[in-house]
Amino acid sequence: MHPAIEQTKQWLAEIVIGLNFCPFAKKEFVNDTIHYHVSSAGRIEPALEELMVQCQYLSEHDELETSLVIFSTGFRQFERYLDLLDYANELLVDSGYEGIFQLASFHPDYCFEGEDLDDAANYTNRSPYPTIHLIREASMERVLAVYQQPEAIPENNIALAHEKGATYFKNVLKRIKKQ
Repeated sequence: MHPAIEQTKQWLAEIVIGLNFCPFAKKEFVNDTIHYHVSSAGRIEPALEELMVQCQYLSEHDELETSLVIFSTGFRQFERYLDLLDYANELLVDSGYEGIFQLASFHPDYCFEGEDLDDAANYTNRSPYPTIHLIREASMERVLAVYQQPEAIPENNIALAHEKGATYFKNVLKRIKKQ
């Protein structure tokens, strides 16, 4: 298994699932319905091409619930990653995937607009590698329909991140990257 996948799985287990940042992730993680794709793309065009291939792959594999496109070497600069994300969202629309998939974003230097770089809240979206999460919209609608107060998830995550503190997350991510 590629080290980027191993480290991403460890991050999912300890942070995303372990802290319940995403209450829907555990089922897919345990059931092994997450597809992991490691990309070595460092330029936007090849990365977008790979993302479209992953959309097609997910479309053809109903047994998979979601896909993580992990950029193992590229898009280390957060601003460049955000450019990729903007283009990727546009491409979803242009390719007819709007309403079928949505994107969630994770990056080692993730920073919410208007937040201090060191704010613990940023760790709700910080990952070992720049990662684009392809989510099936129909599945998201189903789980949100039965989940009580889904709008409170981000607020709860930020509160927990502040409670844990940035140092906690830095140490966990540092340890995961050393593995």
